[in-house]
Amino acid sequence: MSTASAVSTSSTARTTGPGLATASVRDLPPATVGRLPVYLRALQVLADQGVVTTSSRALAAIAGVGSAQLRKDLSYLGSHGTKGVGYDVAHLCRQVTVVLGLTSRRRVVIIGVGHLGHALANYTGFVGPDFAVVGLVDADPAVVGTTVAGLRVDPAERLEDVVAGTGATIAVIATPPEVAQEVCDRAVAAGVSGVLCFAPRALRVPDDVDLRTVDLGSELQILAFHDRRKQGVRELGAPEPGVQQRGVEAQGMTRRGVLAP
Repeated sequence: MSTASAVSTSSTARTTGPGLATASVRDLPPATVGRLPVYLRALQVLADQGVVTTSSRALAAIAGVGSAQLRKDLSYLGSHGTKGVGYDVAHLCRQVTVVLGLTSRRRVVIIGVGHLGHALANYTGFVGPDFAVVGLVDADPAVVGTTVAGLRVDPAERLEDVVAGTGATIAVIATPPEVAQEVCDRAVAAGVSGVLCFAPRALRVPDDVDLRTVDLGSELQILAFHDRRKQGVRELGAPEPGVQQRGVEAQGMTRRGVLAP
């Protein structure tokens, strides 16, 4: 059993257009996979601007990474650019799209239609050629039967039927943490091969199921840690830079005032 998996390593993705290189998914480091969606967004920005070719430096700047890191990541895809010219934007966009498995629309079922689930159902990232929300499931009788983002919310007991009937391959879990593992197990047994979990707890899935966890509370705590570190000495009660010397001088003035005849 695995608790998390960044990408399935059991298949090889091949590009289909002329001149596109073959890229083996199993050879891609998880960190590189994590940056590919960022590169794809950057490439789409350039394409929307009518840019035909781009340098690694320009693409890296938009993606927010170093140019050396970008070149290394893209080399796994067989893309090295053309010396003096750079990368063909459309060509590279197709490569990244294929490697990410975005050549067919992925069907998504959302389990838990509270405030977060409701927002996810209306998320614009699910609108387009890559993903489609095809089912909504909730255990709250007040929510079941309502319509969210054009879909009727089904009761929790119909989870398996919803997955099977819609052909969903990805389950988004936005339930309370105490039921997250149970609904995850049911969704996996029903046939989903990928789980995106927003519940603040660790889940267990079979090795052939990919799990991604987004713990918003933990992310905020990490930001709080870095914020505290930046404030550092002030929160620990130590004086800010330059304050200590001023304090000593003030103390000396007081002493002189007290001790002066």
